[in-house]
Amino acid sequence: MNAKFDELREKYPVFTYEGYDYGVENGNLNIVFRFSIGEGITFSPKMVLSAGEHTPDWNSFDLKQLDGIVFHIGMIELISYWKCTCSPTIVVKPYSLTEDQQWWWRKLYWYGLGEFMYKNSIETDHLHFLNFVFPAGTKASSSLSYPKAQDTDSVIVPIGGGKDSVVTLEDLRRTRKVVPFIINPRGATLDCARVAGFDREEQILVLHRQIDPKLLELNAQGFLNGHTPFSAMLAFYSVLLSAVTGIRDVALSNESSANEPTIPGTYINHQYSKSLEFETDFRDYVHDWMGNSNHYYSHLRPLNELQIAERFAQYPQYFSVFKSCNVGSKENKWCGHCPKCLFAYIILSPFIPDAKLQEIFGHDLLDDPTLEQTFDELSGLSKIKPFECVGTVREVNEALRRICSTHGDKYLLKHYVNATLAQMEDDMLEEYYNMAP
Repeated sequence: MNAKFDELREKYPVFTYEGYDYGVENGNLNIVFRFSIGEGITFSPKMVLSAGEHTPDWNSFDLKQLDGIVFHIGMIELISYWKCTCSPTIVVKPYSLTEDQQWWWRKLYWYGLGEFMYKNSIETDHLHFLNFVFPAGTKASSSLSYPKAQDTDSVIVPIGGGKDSVVTLEDLRRTRKVVPFIINPRGATLDCARVAGFDREEQILVLHRQIDPKLLELNAQGFLNGHTPFSAMLAFYSVLLSAVTGIRDVALSNESSANEPTIPGTYINHQYSKSLEFETDFRDYVHDWMGNSNHYYSHLRPLNELQIAERFAQYPQYFSVFKSCNVGSKENKWCGHCPKCLFAYIILSPFIPDAKLQEIFGHDLLDDPTLEQTFDELSGLSKIKPFECVGTVREVNEALRRICSTHGDKYLLKHYVNATLAQMEDDMLEEYYNMAP
């Protein structure tokens, strides 16, 4: 049990969503949210959306149509700030939510913060985790109207810089006009867009998302910190993209493995907001409460990681630029030592020559003894998966099975074979004793 959790909730019983401001400046849409904890802590995170050649005529655009969308984005942005104290009451001043809406948001906060609660040893339940309060006279959010985008041959594709978004982009561009979207551009995201032919900034939708420095100060002081459902935030920003550009379809790159819990037998899932359950819930919410104003879906949902890796291997022009390593993202490199790096190396091994993989990742990750614990977590030899966006244990084992005959001299594969045989012997022995009279 985390005593800090109880201490902070008692000291800071109320978190307030004060409001927001938005407007157009230099052709960009600027948004500022206002949150507070008690009377002494305030946050004012800023967002800037640049639509480039897809920018509407702001002079004739009714900005009031964006009010409900911006309000809802604030409901997801506040999680990053609320979680530092986990105040039991959230006061929402801009608009009120119906009981059904409140339960929807409680579910998202509860499941989306599963990793955060696990890593912080927080023990509570969904009934006492938080409570929404709306000041008397607050206008109902259900009364708001939303601009409805049209079905066109265009589709917005968020680019994260990894293999998945590359496959989505290349698949869809065969039959549709793809419009890339990048949050806080970095080397890999811009490089992947460039390789795809989007080499001008005006061709890309860009969101510059700023974290209020005050939150970082509080984290340094020992306030609670941890993972938040980033993909859920992306989902709500997708509605804003549809409203601004008029493009209804937004195609994500979440695969089938995103549905697997990180800890077997629990609901705790590092990537809950990438799951089919969240995606379905979100579409229902947009349909029921946001005017059915966009279509958010994952193009890769029917595929597993091996199928995606095999498709990615068909695009060697991206080999030198794609990156999905969080540790090395600021330096635009694969760190070569984290679960994301090792998983990508394993899942691509059946389809990309070993020499090329070593060139991409900097060294032979399958022959690196320091990665043994991470390897065990990925392959299921350990009961807990890494808290990273990686594939299922079954997918990892299938990839390893495919390369054992060709890569069997490598340290981690020798370890894998020995550990697997030992486990089989233990299972057979247990079965023997269970059968004994």
